[in-house]
Formats: sequence, structure tokens, C-alpha cells
Amino acid sequence: MYSAFLIKYAEIAIKGKNRYIFEDKLVSNIAYQLKNVDGEFNVRKENGRIYVEAQGEYDYDEAVAALQRVFGIVGICPVILVEDRGFEQLAKDVIDHIEETYPDKNFTFKVDARRARKNYPMTSMEINAAIGERILEAFPETKVDVHHPQVMIHIEIRPMINIYSTELPGQGGMPLGSAGKAMLLLSGGIDSPVAGYMISKRGVTLEATYFHAPPYTSERAKQKVVDLAKKVARYSGRIKLNVVNFTDIQLYIYEKCPHDELTIIMRRYMMMIAEHFAKESGCLGLVTGESIGQVASQTMQSLAVTNEVCSLPVYRPCIALDKQDIVTIAEKIDTYETSILPFEDCCTIFVAKHPVTKPNLEYIKRSEKNLEEKIEGLMRTAIETTEVIMVDAE
Repeated sequence: MYSAFLIKYAEIAIKGKNRYIFEDKLVSNIAYQLKNVDGEFNVRKENGRIYVEAQGEYDYDEAVAALQRVFGIVGICPVILVEDRGFEQLAKDVIDHIEETYPDKNFTFKVDARRARKNYPMTSMEINAAIGERILEAFPETKVDVHHPQVMIHIEIRPMINIYSTELPGQGGMPLGSAGKAMLLLSGGIDSPVAGYMISKRGVTLEATYFHAPPYTSERAKQKVVDLAKKVARYSGRIKLNVVNFTDIQLYIYEKCPHDELTIIMRRYMMMIAEHFAKESGCLGLVTGESIGQVASQTMQSLAVTNEVCSLPVYRPCIALDKQDIVTIAEKIDTYETSILPFEDCCTIFVAKHPVTKPNLEYIKRSEKNLEEKIEGLMRTAIETTEVIMVDAE
């Protein structure tokens, strides 16, 4: 059982004088994710490295799974930290590590030593050669392969010497909370949870808005969206979910507007309401799961008409992905099986048989004039009766 993990990051390293801000955010995010893991942990920075040290027994698999959900981490290395007690003790520690980690010693290896402390009496090349020789003596079935080794033995000479030979992949990206907040328009489909995950991967925290249309959409449809928010929250942290009753607005649009324009006009009012909550919460933009050309409301012309009602920027992380790309990410983050449950949301209930694919903004605005009598009051009621659910990771 390893008592510590060495955490590696990538983009943060090029942040110059602001680097410490991103490092501190990453440290706090790691500590937050580990709260639900059995065991106690100390997360600390040290000269461009972040360490997670277990304070006693802990659940290794749970800890790794938690760390693999933290944005900003590119590598998780189970590491042995040993004091500098001379080369002979270092060689013994490396041999012990190999003995315990690899039951089958029939592998090729390479030793990669680095000295953060330049006062160590041996150079990196000398350490590589000497440790490699000791490994060959201890395990004659092993072989050296400096180009394509099966096992890379890393030795870092720091205040505590680091020994590790495994690097587990992390999520990458930027630490959550380092890039502001955005409002996600969350539906029960495949795309919007993926969009939320992707924008969070760039350090953006999330709030979400869901448009509910009872009795046309059921309580199970709402629960499906809450369940999706729980899965996204495993990566993004707690999500404030605004559940808007959109039924009366949809029925009014259905009654007063041309049916081939229903989806576009409905989307415009969704964006207006979501933007209201976004501004109220200090969000810096809206996030949707739209992808160019996927459906009629997602052509370039349709997106331009939808954008026209917004003063905040609209971010669409899935914009250039095809459906299979999005499904692959949904499967990776475990939202796909929930998304395909057969509980429809309001976007799919009121769809025209032949929706317009190249809407003209002037025509859309002309149609919206038919709504002037009641739409302001209906929007105000929808906003005032919105249900707020605080969603934590499942």
C-alpha cells in the first residue's frame, strides 16, 4: 500500500507569476474530492510538485478514482517517499519497491533519475547506471531497454527522495474555479451534460437551468435531469439547479406562432430566462450542448437567431463534435445510460413536424409580436415560481 501520491499537472506550469493561484486552487479541489474517501489525507505543495499523503489506512481504489475526477491533474503517481540515507539505502528501497510491485520480474526497464537537489553526491546519469546495475543483479530475468521499456523506474532527488514506476492518467484541463462561473442549460439529453463537463474541465464552475413542462413532462423526467446533474457534479462540484415551469409559455407560443418556428422561438425564451438567472448569480456566460447541424434548431442560421436575445456570451463546447464524439464522452463520464432513459423533456414534446432550418430573424421577431399580450407576465411567473435544487455528486 502506497502512503502517498505525486500529482502532476501540465498547463498550470506555464502560468508564470500567477501559477501559485492555480496550484492553490488545485490543492483545495483535491482536498474537496478526497473528503468522501475512507481515510484522512494531507495535500501539500513542494517546489512545483503536489503531494497527497495518507494519514494512516485508506481505500486506495477510492482515492485514485477521486483524484481522477479532479480537473488540472494529468498524472497520478503512487509514490514512495524516503529519507536520503545514502546510495546503498536508496538502492535497497528501489529493489524493495520492485519486489513488492511486480510479481513477474520478466520485464524490460529503464531508470530515470532527476536531481532537484544538485548537492547530491552522484549525477543523474551515475544514479541511472548504478541503480540499473543493482536491479539486474537482484532480478537477472529483467533487461534494460532505454527506448521502449515496459517499466520506467523514476527516482527524484528532493528533500524526500521520490520513487515511483506507475503514472495513472488524470482528467487534464484547468483547476475548477479558476475561470469564473457559467449557466448550463441542462436537458435530459446526451449533449448538455457533456457540455457541462467540458466547460468545467476548463476551470469553469456551473449553475444549471432545466425547463420542465408538466403534465407533458413527468416527474420522472425531472428526476432524470437531477440524476444527470449529480453525475456532472462529480466533476464540477455542487450545482445549483433552477427548475423552471415552462408549460404556459410553451402552450402560448404553440397557440400564437407558426408551428415551423416553434422550436426557435421556444429556444429564444429559454435563453432569456436562463440569462436572467445567470446575471442574478454572477455568471459570465451561458453554456449549451448544441452541435452544428445536429438538428433543425442547431444550424448556423438557427444558432444566430437564438443568440440574438442574449447579451451574455453563449459557449457551446460540443459545437464541432459529431454525435459519436459526444456519446463517447457521455459514456466516459457515466451520463449516457441516464440520458437515454425514455422520459422526454419539453424540447422533444413540442417539436414541429417540419421545423424551419434557416430562420429569418425578421420573420421570427414578427411572429413574436403575437406574444406581446401575455408573454412578459408568463415569463415573470415562470421566474418567480422556479424551484431551486442544490445538487451534490452522487
